[in-house]
Amino acid sequence: MTTSISEPQAKPRLHGLDYLRGLAAFGIMTYHYSSWSFGEQEASSFLGRVGIYGVAIFYVLSGLTLSYIYRTKLQLTSTSLYIFYKKRLFRIFPLLWVATILSILLSKRLPNPVDLFLNLTGLFGLIKWDIYFATGAWSIGNELVFYLTFPLLIFLLLNHKPGLFLVALIAITAYIYFAFHAINLNIPLSKQWHTYTNPLNQFLFFGGGVILGSIRKPGSVTTTQSLLLGAIGLIIFLLVPVYGNAVTLVTGMTRVFFTVSCLLLCYSFYRTAHAPAIFDKPLALLGQASYSLYLLHPIVYSIVKAGFSFISKKGGNYPAAYAFSMAVIVSLITSYLSYQYFERFFIRLSHNHPNVDAADQVRK
Repeated sequence: MTTSISEPQAKPRLHGLDYLRGLAAFGIMTYHYSSWSFGEQEASSFLGRVGIYGVAIFYVLSGLTLSYIYRTKLQLTSTSLYIFYKKRLFRIFPLLWVATILSILLSKRLPNPVDLFLNLTGLFGLIKWDIYFATGAWSIGNELVFYLTFPLLIFLLLNHKPGLFLVALIAITAYIYFAFHAINLNIPLSKQWHTYTNPLNQFLFFGGGVILGSIRKPGSVTTTQSLLLGAIGLIIFLLVPVYGNAVTLVTGMTRVFFTVSCLLLCYSFYRTAHAPAIFDKPLALLGQASYSLYLLHPIVYSIVKAGFSFISKKGGNYPAAYAFSMAVIVSLITSYLSYQYFERFFIRLSHNHPNVDAADQVRK
């Protein structure tokens, strides 16, 4: 027999996390569009770094947000777990299905039935994490794996510190293994994609976010200190000397520096309240639509590029910047509409339960 859980008061919206989530999604889109339009971005470039660590920031934000919301309310009971997973599934799967199907249609290739099944069920994250149809969906598969671990992490965080220490030790060991051994610095990252996208290689970011979300003592960090931490994180992100292929960003001590940078940036934005009014609304909207922007921008680019290619065949020439600019504009509009009229519909459906929580008010 299941037990019910009490409904706590809604937690304040984390505006800073909205801002950073939106900026990360916009940065990843810009990285992709620049690479596809003008050539691959080097590890030394800002966009080259955002292309790799924008996703890592998503993981940290995910763990941080879930920890902030569920730390005192998620229990290892059937009712509590049902509510948690119902909300996560309604939040993730509808748009993932749309992006997967549209990507398959645009590819004009019949998918392997087993791979399609794994993608539509989300099981690819556990079994074949580098086999996906929608560009960027590998990170969604990783995140679904992290969701499976989250209730246990919260339980250990609250009730069993030795167990939490053991999990942290495993996560750090896996992180060191991938950064210093499994991924070869002399081989392009694209040829080691299966290794890089392994959920174990990314778990430290999510787990680090869970820990950050549990640090909530009032006044423990002042605004000035928070801004200083963010500035240090940004300086590390911009100035660490790395060159060449993207693989140089995810190996050795460079991996450590950028991991610290991501954690500092996320914690700084976590402690950030409202931005000035002129920035607050656009950044908030970008954050709310970030999931759509992340999954749909490659599809938008394919359609826009096909349209410009058609024009070229008719005798018109256009600079690559035209397609780039049009794709950015259409992606932003499409993502906003997707959030307002598609994502929010399923968010509301997930609330059809007497024990509704406020997680999706701060979720991407």
